[in-house]
Amino acid sequence: MEKNYIAVDLGATSGRVILAKVTGEALEMETIHRFPTPLLQIGGKYCWNIYSIYDDIVKGLSMVGKRGVKVESIGVDTWGVDFVCVAKDGTLLALPRSYRDPYTEGIPEKFFKKMPREDLYDRTGIQIMNINSVFQLYAQHKESSVALDKARSILFMPDAFSYLLTGKKVCEYTILSTSALMNPRTKKLDRKVLGVCHVCPRKFPSIVYPGEKVGRLTSELAEKTGLGKVNVIAVAGHDTASAVAAVPALSEGFAYLSSGTWSLMGIELKQPVINDRSFSMNFTNEGGVGGTTRFLKNITGMWLLEQCLVKWRSEGKEYSYAELAKMSAECAASERLIDPDAPEFAAPTDMPEAICRYCRDHGFEAPADDAHLVRLIYDSLAGKYAETFRNLQETAPFKIEALHIIGGGSQNELLDQMTADACGVTVVAGPAEGTALGNVMIQAKLSRKDINKFIDTKIFKPHTK
Repeated sequence: MEKNYIAVDLGATSGRVILAKVTGEALEMETIHRFPTPLLQIGGKYCWNIYSIYDDIVKGLSMVGKRGVKVESIGVDTWGVDFVCVAKDGTLLALPRSYRDPYTEGIPEKFFKKMPREDLYDRTGIQIMNINSVFQLYAQHKESSVALDKARSILFMPDAFSYLLTGKKVCEYTILSTSALMNPRTKKLDRKVLGVCHVCPRKFPSIVYPGEKVGRLTSELAEKTGLGKVNVIAVAGHDTASAVAAVPALSEGFAYLSSGTWSLMGIELKQPVINDRSFSMNFTNEGGVGGTTRFLKNITGMWLLEQCLVKWRSEGKEYSYAELAKMSAECAASERLIDPDAPEFAAPTDMPEAICRYCRDHGFEAPADDAHLVRLIYDSLAGKYAETFRNLQETAPFKIEALHIIGGGSQNELLDQMTADACGVTVVAGPAEGTALGNVMIQAKLSRKDINKFIDTKIFKPHTK
């Protein structure tokens, strides 16, 4: 029996509305509408154009509606940490700030004067990063944000879009778990942390878990899209949580690398790991599907290359990813590496120049040309992955037998092989559409065993020296 589902998959640079057809023998996914998820710079603030994104979501839903197919449900996943303030009358109070906004620079140190770093980590299990929701809330409090002060509700990004589609407010567990506002042991909001931010816990709606119903399309959208009163389901709202759900592993002895604008490497555990060692490594504990804990590290990923491409296009140089892989493969391995997580790479206006400046500032030669710059990025990412993998293996209560690379970055075969060599472990690459696949899995109540027959993967063995 054929059933159709819609996955709305929103990344930090682009979004898609995907139609998935599931039968007993196949799972087919078709991108119906692809669109940018634009950042606006207004008055020195970096904001998401939530109305433009919403308009594109509705456009994609309407394109499905015109096909006349019966849709079982819709699910929305997005990037983490960012949020929207909603007024008493239900309107959005302001455009949501982006985690790329520099307004959180220096904020963690100010926060730690109210609550020590160790205490925050012990309460939330989340690695310390400027972008964390807790620091955004504190920064907005310090700015005397009118939107935050007047907010009746605070909604994380996937919940905000579900709200715009249904009029129903929820706080989905996996997206909440990225915020450094939740205790991973109790799976509840930490009132003391919120108290430091001067935010009332009642501003957050009731917590729901992946697979629970949010509501139905509003009457207006049901008619406008032609879909009718379709259910909207709370999938794993954090895109990485959805992606990890789709890892095609049938035993616990694996690590995963969700490779996109961000790279997130980790393992799945039954309980959070919060101790001196995890604190010193700055690892994070986030919620997964089925009550698991995703013990992981955030690493700046293809953002470096994506921003180089933006600059090169402005100069009239058009490179495909296949061309980049070919030209960098012809270069010798980089003798010195950059730190992909260096603050210099967070939001530069000229990424190639930022990388070259980093090299000069650290006492080694900048790449001679674009090919060597791309090779430096790949070498540096592989090196960072290897460092993180070693830390995971030291922590894992099992031997990690394979590293599963999922997401768009899994299609980069050169980097896949470099990662296998650097980590010294078998790499299983795919599925590339991991996040959307996980989104659909949760709606259709499929298991990893169910989807293994639907996907193709490639194996990369580490080269022996």
